[in-house]
Amino acid sequence: MTALRPFRATYANSSSRFLRQVSSHAPSNLAIADYESLLSYHWDTVAPTPKQRRHAEHFFLRGTPKILYSSSTFRKVPRGQVPEVAFLGRSNVGKSSLLNKLVNKNICHTSKNPGRTKTMNFFAVGGEDEQGNPGRLVVLDMPGYGHKSRAEWGEEIMKYLVGRKQYVFSGGFGDETLLLNRTRLVRAFVLIDSMHGVKRSDESLLQALRESAISHQVVLSKVDRILFPRSRNPTQQMLQRNATNLQQAAQSIRDGLASMDVAGPEALGEILACSTAASLERGKWLGINNLRWAVLAATGLNETRKRPMLIDADSGRDVALEAMPEATECR
Repeated sequence: MTALRPFRATYANSSSRFLRQVSSHAPSNLAIADYESLLSYHWDTVAPTPKQRRHAEHFFLRGTPKILYSSSTFRKVPRGQVPEVAFLGRSNVGKSSLLNKLVNKNICHTSKNPGRTKTMNFFAVGGEDEQGNPGRLVVLDMPGYGHKSRAEWGEEIMKYLVGRKQYVFSGGFGDETLLLNRTRLVRAFVLIDSMHGVKRSDESLLQALRESAISHQVVLSKVDRILFPRSRNPTQQMLQRNATNLQQAAQSIRDGLASMDVAGPEALGEILACSTAASLERGKWLGINNLRWAVLAATGLNETRKRPMLIDADSGRDVALEAMPEATECR
C-alpha cells in the first residue's frame, strides 16, 4: 500500500480560506438557536439550516430504535433493503456514547474500558417504512480498532465495508440513478478524538476507505474538552470564546486529509464536531443534530423524492427494483 505522509500536527496560525470562511460565520452576539453553526465546518458542502436540523431531529425521534442483529463476522450479516451507515473509530473514542445520543436511546453498551464493542451491531431507526421494514435507516456500530481491539477486526471491517458499499449507475431514468446493491452502505462516519487528533490507525483506515472508494467523512468527538475545558457548566459565551481552537483542530485534520498520497475519492468536504457530555439546551447534545442531518443527506432521506419505479402492467410489481442484482459477498 502507498505510504502515508504524516498528518500536520500544528493547529495554530492557519490563514487558509477555510478558516476565514468558518470564522466569518461566528458573530459576536450569536443567537442561541444558531450556535450549532459553530460545530460544523464545510468547504465542499453547505451547512444545514436550523429547519433542516429540526427535520433531522424529528426523524431520529420517530419511533423506537430497534436492535436488528449482531455479528462477529462479515459473512453472517444478512442482506437488507434500506440505507445503511456505519460508524467507526478507535477504541474509547466515544462511539457508543455518540450513537446513543444519535438515536436518543441507550442502545449501545458503554464502558470506560476501551474495546467494549466486540461485534458488528445493527440498529433500525426512523420508524417502520412503507414496505414493513422495522426502520427506514440502519445504523451500524462497528467494533473499535487500535488499543485493546482484536487484530483481525481491521480485516473484517474492510471486508464488510467493501462488500456492502453502494454501487450506482445512471441511465434509463433521466437524471435518476438505480442502485446496484440492495444492501446500501452509503457512508462510513469515522470518529476522531478531538483532543488526540489523527493516529496511525486512523490514517490506515482513512487510506483504506479512499483506496476502496467508500464514501466517508470525519466526525470529531469529545469536543467539550476543547470548548469547555475544566468547566461543568458550559455556556454559549464559552463556546464562542473557544470556537477558534476547535476550528484550528478541524483545519489541521483537513490539511492532513488533503496531504494523503492515496488514489481514490477523498473524505466528504465537511468535518462535524460533537459532544455527548455537554449541552446548551436541555436534551440537545452539541453537534448531534448536525450529525443527524449528515446521515439523512448521505442516505437521501432528507428528500421527499422517491426512487423511480417501473410497474409491470400485469403483475403490478416494481420491475426496476426486481431487476437489481443481489448483493455479492466479499471474499
